[in-house]
Amino acid sequence: MIRLTRLDGSEIYVNPEMIELIEEVPETHITLANGNRYLVLEPARVIIDRVVSLRARILRKSASEERKKYLRRNRGELYRPFCRLDT
Repeated sequence: MIRLTRLDGSEIYVNPEMIELIEEVPETHITLANGNRYLVLEPARVIIDRVVSLRARILRKSASEERKKYLRRNRGELYRPFCRLDT
C-alpha cells in the first residue's frame, strides 16, 4: 500500500495494483480499477516513484538469500500429507 494525501489533508492508503489511471489537471486524480476516484495532493511523478519503490522493496525481500527459519521445512523427507478417504 502507498500513502497518499487527500486535498483536505487526511491520509489514505491505496493498493498500487488497483491504480488504473493517474491524471494531472491542476490536482491529481487517481482512478482505481473498481471505478473509485480520488483527488490527492501528490503529483503523478511522486505517486509513480512510490509505486516503483514499493515493488522494488518487495522484490528485494523476496530475492534475499537469507530465509527466515520458519519458512524452511525441517526434515522435509519425513513429511507425509495425511489423506483420509471416507467410504
